[in-house]
Amino acid sequence: MTQSLIFDMDGTLFQTDKILETSLDDTFERLRTQNQWDAETPIEKYREIMGVPLPKVWETLLPDHSLEDREQTDVYFLERLIQNIRKGKGALYPHVQEVFSHLKGNGFSIYIASNGLIEYLNAIVGYYGLDEWVSGVFSIQHIESMNKSDLVRHIVDTYEISRGAVVGDRLSDIHAAKDNGLVAVGCRFDFAQEEELAKADMIIEDLLELKKLFPAKAQKI
Repeated sequence: MTQSLIFDMDGTLFQTDKILETSLDDTFERLRTQNQWDAETPIEKYREIMGVPLPKVWETLLPDHSLEDREQTDVYFLERLIQNIRKGKGALYPHVQEVFSHLKGNGFSIYIASNGLIEYLNAIVGYYGLDEWVSGVFSIQHIESMNKSDLVRHIVDTYEISRGAVVGDRLSDIHAAKDNGLVAVGCRFDFAQEEELAKADMIIEDLLELKKLFPAKAQKI
């Protein structure tokens, strides 16, 4: 039985906003050239729903488009995101590697559970070398229900996690922790919303705070 920390990716480990706007602009410019969009890029609406699975994103942003159009848009958007990651236009939040090194050095297992797609997550993990510390990266694509709580349950069951926490910035992360008997650590970062964070067991404003919250595996959370 292991004690572990399960991290969200977007808005928790990775500063998605650094590549989000340009990738979304590229995507909607493509729609404009195809005469499928004639307004501004809905960046603020996307920020409001940040953290939900991408199919839900396109249902919200493109409600009048066909499923085929949404799927093609999704593919193009993913391509733009990955290109921007590999060009170094994104960034991790401060102290990610330092905190990961501390956690692993003190006996914690580290996992990533994200609503992002597999190829996207692998691009971030590969570019920043996070696989040095991370034991497993899990996408919502691994779960038929597309539910974050079910994704975390899959990790808990697979690795026989007895104690630990889910660290994330949105309500789906908080629910995923509580639904699986784990501590919910809310991150007051870029996409966080106060009414959602209020449901967390504890709130951090910098990942460095995790070093004090989780000083050693033997210590109860």
